[in-house]
Amino acid sequence: MQGGLQYRKEELRVMDAMDGDLERQLRTTIKEAARLTATTPLSGVVEAFEGLALFVRSHRGKELRLDTFCDACSLVSVLFNCLGLAFKFAEMEYVAKVRDLMEASKIYTTLYNVLDRDVANRTVKTQGSHTRNLRRVRQGLDLIRALFEQFLSSNDYSLKNAATTAYSRVCAPYHTWAVRTAVYAGMYTLPSREQLLLKLHETDQTAGKKMRRYMNAVAPVIEYIDKLYMSRNISLDW
Repeated sequence: MQGGLQYRKEELRVMDAMDGDLERQLRTTIKEAARLTATTPLSGVVEAFEGLALFVRSHRGKELRLDTFCDACSLVSVLFNCLGLAFKFAEMEYVAKVRDLMEASKIYTTLYNVLDRDVANRTVKTQGSHTRNLRRVRQGLDLIRALFEQFLSSNDYSLKNAATTAYSRVCAPYHTWAVRTAVYAGMYTLPSREQLLLKLHETDQTAGKKMRRYMNAVAPVIEYIDKLYMSRNISLDW
């Protein structure tokens, strides 16, 4: 009995050490990814989210730190910027929400802590709450995923069509009529497919591979966030 207890303690110690190594590895990955975005924005975003995906798949109950999550999400803003005026509103909203969460990380260590605080205060869906802002950041990540998915669906598919379809599916249901009208009008100012690739410093082939990597990496991260809400009986349709 005593031997079994000692074995279990040693097992827990090893698991804690592994979790610590995984966290350090993730922080290092995101720092290196940030440097990549200066020259190849898509590469940096992909590296950061593959790191997040590895963590949430391997965390064994270890909670994702809010500051680490925000460091990775902040890199995505460059992708919105590459889309020009059409996505300026989305970029501004996304950046503001990430900044709010980064500021919140000085008080709340993990994403779990943020939701627990707002659940306790009954401020989950209150305008400006951290939980609401996290929901909008998650939406921004999904918008980029949907855009890439549409972009890759056909070599002849224009960026305008891809962006319009992605926005309509991911964001439009939650935006006011005025915002939707402004966004749809702005779609005519989107860069061409070739111009976007130039801004990203990619070719059709390299961009395609990296966009698919992002889509694969962001899926478990989005799932992780959604499960946080569902575990507290918070609906996802808002």
